[in-house]
Amino acid sequence: MNPLISKALSEGRSVLLEPEAKELCSSYGIPTPRFKVASSPAEAVEAAKSIGLPVVVKIVSKDILHKSDVGCVELNVNTYQGVEEAYRRVVENALRHNPNAEVRGVLVEEMLPRGVEVAVGSIRDLEFGPAVMFGLGGVFIEVLRDVTFRVAPVSEEEAEEMIAEVKGFKVLTGYRGAEPVDLKCIAKIIAKVSEMVLENEEISQLDLNPIMAWSSGAKVADARVILSV
Repeated sequence: MNPLISKALSEGRSVLLEPEAKELCSSYGIPTPRFKVASSPAEAVEAAKSIGLPVVVKIVSKDILHKSDVGCVELNVNTYQGVEEAYRRVVENALRHNPNAEVRGVLVEEMLPRGVEVAVGSIRDLEFGPAVMFGLGGVFIEVLRDVTFRVAPVSEEEAEEMIAEVKGFKVLTGYRGAEPVDLKCIAKIIAKVSEMVLENEEISQLDLNPIMAWSSGAKVADARVILSV
């Protein structure tokens, strides 16, 4: 069993903390932002100095899943004083939302440049095993449900077919003069997610949303992994 998953299950958790989810992604070659976990405002500043400004500051807690909804994410923090203040705010907001929340500090990570948002995920079916999902982010996935699925394993070639199937495919290929995104990189992420969920049967659901995609490369901005207990 993967040590990150084993640790979570041994603590009675059915969800990986975001740093754990991103570390798991990195171990499979899925690109993530540079990040560090800080347990004090001073540590957060040191993390920001190591990563480079601007940064994102997020709460790390198994009890706060929808962090943005409760003021536990601060984007584009571009001064060290701002990092200190952001640390205090997200911790205060977390405890205001849930006074019993177990707070393990904050995640300080590089602020990714704007790109095209896509999403890759997986859900485990009792009969067919894990299925891998691809879709465009934002309104495409939230409102239009513009997604496509394959039962794992999914090769990079099959992943490229998945990408081409979504209705919003033109957005990825340079719509209205925009640069086309790196479809090969996205296909590799899909294939690596397929590999990850096949090798780790404890993963019941996985969401990498959004993934920021550019003309060269892509990185996972947010990651959630839910485990079968």
